[in-house]
Amino acid sequence: MESPISTPQSPPTNIKRILGWVAAASVLVALLGMIAVKLIQVQQGQVSTGSAPDFTLNTFNGKQISLQSLRGKVVVLNFWASWCKPCEEEAADLEAFHKAYKDKGVVMLGADYVDTEKEALAYIKKFNITYPMGPDLGTKMSQAYRIKGVPETFVIDKQGQLIKVIVGPTTSKDLSQIVEPLLK
Repeated sequence: MESPISTPQSPPTNIKRILGWVAAASVLVALLGMIAVKLIQVQQGQVSTGSAPDFTLNTFNGKQISLQSLRGKVVVLNFWASWCKPCEEEAADLEAFHKAYKDKGVVMLGADYVDTEKEALAYIKKFNITYPMGPDLGTKMSQAYRIKGVPETFVIDKQGQLIKVIVGPTTSKDLSQIVEPLLK
């Protein structure tokens, strides 16, 4: 007959159990921290004033362009995607704006949001876009600017200050009205 008395667990088993609980609690705390950061970002809303977040855009043709390197020029940063129909609506206007202002101290940039390179390059070709464009790798730029969707356009002055945010498609005429005073 077996003894009804149970033997205490060995210390290594207890330590393993405690370490398991500590690991699980650490993962839970990390997840709650990430959720808290995201909630704070959502509450902060979109970046709309102050210093524009710095970025480096690696263009599809192999160049690197940082916002810091463009000080002294007005920068128009457009977030777009090949799958975005409103982006198609503004594509010709953005290219016309680029051509009209590229020699006046204005730099037009396109950040491709959540897209494939193949589709993005087809979009660029389809709309004959000549200004620098590149992928928003890891959505770092769009997170820094806290975009709500595409298209969105950010106008940054010569000192790196965010002047205007345009949510949705824009036109060459609208951009000209914003940029002209910044060139004086």
